[in-house]
Amino acid sequence: MQSPLAVFRAWLQALRSGRPRPVWAHTLAGSESADGKGFQASLELASQGIIVLDADWKIVALNSQAQTLIHSSGASLPGMEFWEAVPDLVAENHRSLSEQALQGGFSHAFVVHDSFEDQWIEYGLRPHACGIVVNLRDVSDTRQALLLLQGSELCNQSLFDGNTQAMWLLDADSRRVLALNKAAAAFYGLPVDTTALPKVEAFFPDGEAVRWLASLPGGDFQQQMRVCTQRKMNGELVLVELACSTVQWFERPAALVSVVDVGARHFADIQLHQLNDTLEQRIAQCGTDLHRSRQELHTFTQAMSEYLKAPLHVVSGFAAVLAERYSVALDEQGRHYLARIRVSTRQLAKLIDDLRTLAHLPGVMLNPEPVDLAPLCHRLIEDWRKREPQRQLVLEIPQTLPMFGDKNLLVTAVDCLMENAWKFTAKKEQGWIKVALVAGASLGDRVLMVADNGAGFDAAYADKLFTAFQRLHSSADFPGGGLGLAIVKRVAERHGGAVWATTADNGGASFFMSLPQGGSRDFPPGRPKEN
Repeated sequence: MQSPLAVFRAWLQALRSGRPRPVWAHTLAGSESADGKGFQASLELASQGIIVLDADWKIVALNSQAQTLIHSSGASLPGMEFWEAVPDLVAENHRSLSEQALQGGFSHAFVVHDSFEDQWIEYGLRPHACGIVVNLRDVSDTRQALLLLQGSELCNQSLFDGNTQAMWLLDADSRRVLALNKAAAAFYGLPVDTTALPKVEAFFPDGEAVRWLASLPGGDFQQQMRVCTQRKMNGELVLVELACSTVQWFERPAALVSVVDVGARHFADIQLHQLNDTLEQRIAQCGTDLHRSRQELHTFTQAMSEYLKAPLHVVSGFAAVLAERYSVALDEQGRHYLARIRVSTRQLAKLIDDLRTLAHLPGVMLNPEPVDLAPLCHRLIEDWRKREPQRQLVLEIPQTLPMFGDKNLLVTAVDCLMENAWKFTAKKEQGWIKVALVAGASLGDRVLMVADNGAGFDAAYADKLFTAFQRLHSSADFPGGGLGLAIVKRVAERHGGAVWATTADNGGASFFMSLPQGGSRDFPPGRPKEN
């Protein structure tokens, strides 16, 4: 009987030469013959896992290293289909490509990762006269060591040949092509196993190779990148990005050139630039339209202020004269009508003022400064108490209410908030209004709160409170134009702040205006006032 080593050598020689299978190949599975045992012993001498398959991908024999690497019991494996023996993910991800390659007479290799064992296994499949040989080896150490071995010639060659990026090497002295990898051969349309390396000029349109070579710096240099045109072997011209850097190739100074087809990207960049130009034109047009609309709005509000308020003042003035001089001549119903006229003219005048304020807010140039709002609150309440001395109201307010913002806009917002609280506490026998500063959600924000025990509002409609002309109460119960809280919101937004409101089940409401307090740089840029 031949020794196991001789049997193994004969097996390898048969595989390499393509000769008919030895006798033991027909009786390997379950064979008790000396040749079968010798062949199995020969498999065990191998330093890597080996699985022998027949033409139908069924396992004929395997060694213990292979059993360990595929994590299966060897007793049940002979006779089993290979893809059923390996882990499910291996079969799912690599079966199709492997079978296609082997059917075409090509070898196929792939690497899989066993996450449970944190292990990388390389599968190498190649055809032979009797079927298929599968080599398995643990390449975990190789995976970890690749970065450390980049300086070695063997590793460089492996990386170069196996890189999916099209790459070729240029001799630093003679400026001739030293090597190109498979990806480059495929890119340029050269045979993968070509031994006749083309000249550099073959990759460039006429005359461009000389200019490109002249542009490369001498000696060692870091990566140089340039977009240029390349010519494939079939004459097709493509736009590429060439990245070139100096390396040592088998102790010879060389330049490593990587090729990236940027034709699609370049076309996308052109489209993007065209789109940007179109968008810029549209934005410019929108800006022009917006400016024109703002001017028209300003003209409208100015006209409304001038042409509506003048006759309104006349109506209000004559109504006041009637009330003063002729109220005795009027009956109760007439005096009621006259009072309604005076109230309506005041409301209309207030609505016109609010509309003008709301329209002018976007164009106001901000002039932020420290402002104490406490004196303003006291002055507003005192003025309203003079008009309605019968009102019973408790005002809770600290000695100071320091805020930072545009004084005129803050005065406008506080006027609206205080007037809102005064109005909705009108039907309370004992009303109260509380003004205070509370902590903001963001560090550096300051929040002004104006709370009251008035009518409150339905929390389901809280999002409508700060919308222009949105009212949650009848104007007969609480007169107003529905613009006060919209003005407050616009003032807060001009300062980069926010507004919100809360209500309680037993009535009352709290309104909040949050403003950044870090300085004028925190505010959105303003626009100059329009004349």
